[in-house]
Amino acid sequence: MSEFSNRSVAIIGSGPGGMYVAQALLEKAPGCSVDIIDRLPSPFGLIRGGVAPDHQNTKRVDKKYAQTITDNDSVRYVGNIALGRDFSLKDLTDIYDAVVLAYGAPYDNKLGIPGEDKENVFGSNAFVGWYNCHPDFIDLHPNLEIKTAAVIGIGNVAIDVARVLSRTPKEMASTDIADYAMKSIDEASLKDIYMFARRGPIEAACTNTELKEMGELEAATTLVRGDVIPDELPVEMDDRTKKVRTRILDTLRNLSQSHPNQKRRTVHIEFYASPVEIIGDKQVEGIRMEHTEVIDGRCVGTGKFFDIPCELVITCIGSRAEAIEGIPFDKRNGIVEHSNGRVAPSVYAAGWVKRGATGTIGTNRLDSYAVSDLLVADFSGLSKPGPKAMDNLCINRNLQAITFDDWLVIKGLEEKAAIEPSPRKKFDTVNAMLEGLNSSR
Repeated sequence: MSEFSNRSVAIIGSGPGGMYVAQALLEKAPGCSVDIIDRLPSPFGLIRGGVAPDHQNTKRVDKKYAQTITDNDSVRYVGNIALGRDFSLKDLTDIYDAVVLAYGAPYDNKLGIPGEDKENVFGSNAFVGWYNCHPDFIDLHPNLEIKTAAVIGIGNVAIDVARVLSRTPKEMASTDIADYAMKSIDEASLKDIYMFARRGPIEAACTNTELKEMGELEAATTLVRGDVIPDELPVEMDDRTKKVRTRILDTLRNLSQSHPNQKRRTVHIEFYASPVEIIGDKQVEGIRMEHTEVIDGRCVGTGKFFDIPCELVITCIGSRAEAIEGIPFDKRNGIVEHSNGRVAPSVYAAGWVKRGATGTIGTNRLDSYAVSDLLVADFSGLSKPGPKAMDNLCINRNLQAITFDDWLVIKGLEEKAAIEPSPRKKFDTVNAMLEGLNSSR
């Protein structure tokens, strides 16, 4: 019997941050009981609800996550129950020896400019959630009977949004995009998509892989002004960064060779432009931008402005964690307050709720393993009651907790409902998932 067999840990959130904590605990505390708790019946967080539907290869990491649960008797998935709604942090600390907060950063940051509360202005979490059939956002109803959209940002999420808005049903046939979203995008009168970056090409936050896809769209052309692309990189830049940036600049140069044509949609990538106001009455009618420049690494406005008429604005400027009662919260940075991962005695943070919405899926691994080291080193005193006590809490509060076997039934129903070559037709609400599950029992 392992020295950890009488220990138990609750991980709040089943996205990459939480799943990597579970994997780390299997290595560092073998025999420890691990409950992965999620507010939705469906596991794996942004893998299901955030990764672009036309990036199915990226989504395949969920198979590894699933094996973490199915191949280990000490690990359970407990879905459809939520911290702050169904139970408190104190409930968890009474039940488990340690609690890891890994519930991500689901709320969009605000631009902080006049007009961003107008109709048809959305954050990327909401808009991406809408086309990914996330239950939180199926009622978003963006109006795509428009001519021009503005996407604020040039990170990978911004590129995802612009690309999905440019795709045809044929290009998306092998994806799991929501049917209602694909229909709306296909039938849209949308002609122009502007992507605005506050800084220049050297500072572009996207990866080259994502950027290259913008030149491979069947029914859209991507345009970039060649005169803003520098010939050389700063001499003080390290070799590794130079290699990455050189590839991005080369791709931008290739895109700058494109010309307006008869394709259905055109994506315009505009650098050195920062939004200062969203124009319109009740609904957005345009966006006012300020020309910028980068001086000593800082982005500063030039005092010169221009307007772009548009009827849809999607901001891709990062996101914030949820502030939950009983958990110390850093409002300025939108993360849980912590000291090197420690939030309170026996309470820890991992992933985006700890460090903000930065990095790739894999970035969470190192972070989660480091938090697991702290957690295991802190184990002390008598063990807590663990998973059985959590089961009793769910029974006493009449909560329908979803097991991983339950999820596999829901997953199977989604796959069965799909029309090839689509991998699945997602349920669009929690109630629909539960009804499908209950009818299969």
